[in-house]
Amino acid sequence: MKWVPLTVALGCVLLSSLAQVLMKLGMNAHTSPASPAEASVLATYGHALTNPLVWTGLALYGLSAGLWIWVLSRLDVGVAYPLVSLGFVLTLLVGVQWLGEAFSWQRLAGCGLIVVGVMLLASDA
Repeated sequence: MKWVPLTVALGCVLLSSLAQVLMKLGMNAHTSPASPAEASVLATYGHALTNPLVWTGLALYGLSAGLWIWVLSRLDVGVAYPLVSLGFVLTLLVGVQWLGEAFSWQRLAGCGLIVVGVMLLASDA
């Protein structure tokens, strides 16, 4: 039954996307200087290391990686790994909807191509 590992793989993608969003939210609280030349790497990482949203995102990445090991033991890597690209689609949609990030038709078209490609690969599982 390949639908169980495919479902767990999709769960891993959801966890990874949620991790990205949480880390972005955690880092949004870090005010950046006016120019990149003024940015302090230590200040950025200092903020990241003390922000609970960043730590929660990292923990979700860890959970996702642990589940991914199980997925890889049951699916061909050529089927499993392309599913990771669905994270691009999900993260883009969340970024636009909840984080106010830019939307463009080119991004939407790219996401559509990713979804079609993943569907073709998964149908061969």
